Amino acid sequence: MVIDDGSPDGTAQMVKDLQPKFSAQLFIEERKGKLGLGTAYIYGFNWALAKGYQFIFEMDADFSHNPNDLSRLYQACKNEGADLAVGSRYVKNGGVVNWPRNRIALSKGASFYTRMITWMPVKDPTAGFVCYRKKVLESINLDEIRFVGYAFQIEMKFAAWKLGFKIKEVPIIFQDRAYGSSKMNKSIVKEGILGVLKLRWHSLTTNYRKRLKKAGAADSPLKEKHSNEVHAESLPAGQAAK
Repeated sequence: MVIDDGSPDGTAQMVKDLQPKFSAQLFIEERKGKLGLGTAYIYGFNWALAKGYQFIFEMDADFSHNPNDLSRLYQACKNEGADLAVGSRYVKNGGVVNWPRNRIALSKGASFYTRMITWMPVKDPTAGFVCYRKKVLESINLDEIRFVGYAFQIEMKFAAWKLGFKIKEVPIIFQDRAYGSSKMNKSIVKEGILGVLKLRWHSLTTNYRKRLKKAGAADSPLKEKHSNEVHAESLPAGQAAK
């Protein structure tokens, strides 16, 4: 599923040209204007839930995320007990290739800052390569997810963690895109800094779980033993789980 917000690079047409070859496998939804990364993901989540998919992935479409790692995230959720699998750059055997030093410093700094403020035990909270079990997205009130930029990634993991779902980090090698440029800017950085503080504040001063839990959703696994543990996959990043 490709969600295109009026991109000027011809993405939508390229997808449409490929659809006859990948009938019932490749889909596109076009939206008017730039509505934000977070709203695009939520649109996709709702689309996938409506169609009954059991495992829902999110990933960059510029090959920064290796499609070969999809099976490893899937195995973590399907066979290894995870409710949410995170393709992590910052666990053992994970890493980054061809990223400028300032971006690496910013990313690692954001991850450390997020862990310190939220206490969320995820080493790569800003990661955008994720597999969700259907029950996780069904349990989260997506209308209450407030951030639309890169802080969206943090908020989704925080919400899942607060609802008691088990998160597992799977090491990946993130490779910077060969073409195009990053959309990172000062407003995105600001949203991330202030957003993390807001998440922590709201979780302390309001009934955060009650607000984030979708009405009618099944009970979250908060009472299950070790439900808040985060496990790091030990396989080398290039080796598929079996």
